[in-house]
Amino acid sequence: MGIEQSRGAERPAGGSGPATAEGVSMQILSTEHWSLLATRSLGYTEFFGRANMFFSVLSGAVIALALIAQAGRFETFIVAAMLLLAITFFVGIATIARISQLNYEDFLWVTGMNRIRHAYLELRPELARYFITSGHDDVLGILTTLGLAKEVPGRRVLADIGHGFTTLPGMLAIIVAVVAGAWVAVAAVALGFPQPLVVAAGVAGFLITLVGNAIWGQRTFVNLRKGIAAQFPSSS
Repeated sequence: MGIEQSRGAERPAGGSGPATAEGVSMQILSTEHWSLLATRSLGYTEFFGRANMFFSVLSGAVIALALIAQAGRFETFIVAAMLLLAITFFVGIATIARISQLNYEDFLWVTGMNRIRHAYLELRPELARYFITSGHDDVLGILTTLGLAKEVPGRRVLADIGHGFTTLPGMLAIIVAVVAGAWVAVAAVALGFPQPLVVAAGVAGFLITLVGNAIWGQRTFVNLRKGIAAQFPSSS
């Protein structure tokens, strides 16, 4: 009798009640939830670290060019400008690429958290009214969790463009496009182009880089949506 009771009422480590299947499931889900939260935190740390590195390189290049312009000859300034701006442009593009990858990873972690939240609600459906985040793992559900449900891409073109420029990758894209335009303008000066053509070349470099980054970001988001199959869509 005592042995049967002990088998039927085993206690979890550190707990005071019997280990039920629901309790074990909740414990496993909670552990995974906290793991995803910690991973997102590490991603944000690298996210801002990469951005700070780019701005440090950019400010260093500007200061170096200012000193060279005061102390060096015009030919020296042109050579230094082309070299430093090229390095800054490379760091900027690499930063945008890495931040895009981190955004993809963050999107993936939020997808996992939404699925876990869906499991919570399956275990305790009466708690649904207390959640302001979503338990669905489609794009609408993920953007709801991120607080961007009103900005689902594709609904309003101008709103999408405006929101894109307010994000850190969008802001970096503009700054990198300015660096690209400056590099093209300096190259035009080195080739002996007249001033109107130098200005036109700089503007063209800026616009081409900016549009290229915008297309790249749009394709990245489209590939992101295709790469994750929703198991708990919002319409279900």
